[in-house]
Amino acid sequence: MIKFLDLQKINLQYQEEIEAKLIDTFRSGWYLLGNEVKNFETNLSNYIGSPNAIGVANGLDALRLIFKAYLELGQLKVGDEVIVPANTYIASLLAITDNRLKPVFAEPSIENYNLDISKIEALITPKTKAIMVVHLYGQVCWSKELEALAKKHDLKIVEDNAQAIGAEWNTIKTGNLGDAAGFSFYPGKNLGALGDAGAVTCKDALLAKTIITLANYGSEEKYINKYQGINSRLDEMQAGVLDVKLKYVDADNEKRRKIAERYCAEITNPKIILPQLPKNSEEHVWHLFVIRTSKRDLLQKYLLENDIQTLIHYPIPPHKQKAYKYYNHLSFPITEKIHKEVLSLPISPVMEEGEVQKVIEVINQF
Repeated sequence: MIKFLDLQKINLQYQEEIEAKLIDTFRSGWYLLGNEVKNFETNLSNYIGSPNAIGVANGLDALRLIFKAYLELGQLKVGDEVIVPANTYIASLLAITDNRLKPVFAEPSIENYNLDISKIEALITPKTKAIMVVHLYGQVCWSKELEALAKKHDLKIVEDNAQAIGAEWNTIKTGNLGDAAGFSFYPGKNLGALGDAGAVTCKDALLAKTIITLANYGSEEKYINKYQGINSRLDEMQAGVLDVKLKYVDADNEKRRKIAERYCAEITNPKIILPQLPKNSEEHVWHLFVIRTSKRDLLQKYLLENDIQTLIHYPIPPHKQKAYKYYNHLSFPITEKIHKEVLSLPISPVMEEGEVQKVIEVINQF
């Protein structure tokens, strides 16, 4: 069986370093808000190029805390609108609605599945205060036009960088393009922990300080609470593991690029719509390799019968979820077409040549 993602094999690449780090942390007796978190935050900050990096419990909390901090600082207020791609994962929406902000759905580009920047301005109203860009599947969503639009309308840009660590636009890494960014280090990400973990990066020191406080029950000083905060801390064990793996993320991303290039060059079945390779390879880290076909369910069944695991990212768009039943009446044809047709193929830094070849051959025979 060709696994969709062999997490065991990925992490065993770094077994000696990870086990040593876990033992050291265990023996230290310090498990929260210690040196491992500080070291990882410093190294992540340096890697991304952002002046501030804050470890948190998971990627959803990272986004939630950004909006919560903007509310506390008076830069957003309840009921303000945030433009967000309609085809994103539901976490992007939850971060907005949990803070009593209003999501305004924007259609993606059918070409690359990222937010169609040309459609944003028509959605802007006097209540629009932010745009959330999602670097979906690992590809940068950014442009000069987006920057100009944000400046013209005085909008914050929040990056959902859960899937694109290491991607670059004009030599600037995702996570340092907008005003603030949320990272997920869920085990299956390109930089994955051994459990849940996340981070925020941002340019504004006051925003960073507010996020740090909010993530610690709203407390700057023990038992004294400035805000109604939450408990969202990156623990020492996960920080230590992430710090080990951060050193290898660029090399791992490059291996993903090579597989994506092979898929794009050698999958020739006319029933399959392949993703486009970006002009600049640095703009995509291929967290997911997503194809489209009108025969998606048949293809997935066929691949499984041939011992190839696949997943669907994502079968139901947020506006059609029961959790958001008050948006179920909305129609976004491009988004809905994408969700009916997408299928994610195996791609990882530990895939062997023979496995890649088998995926190509089996798909071409479909």
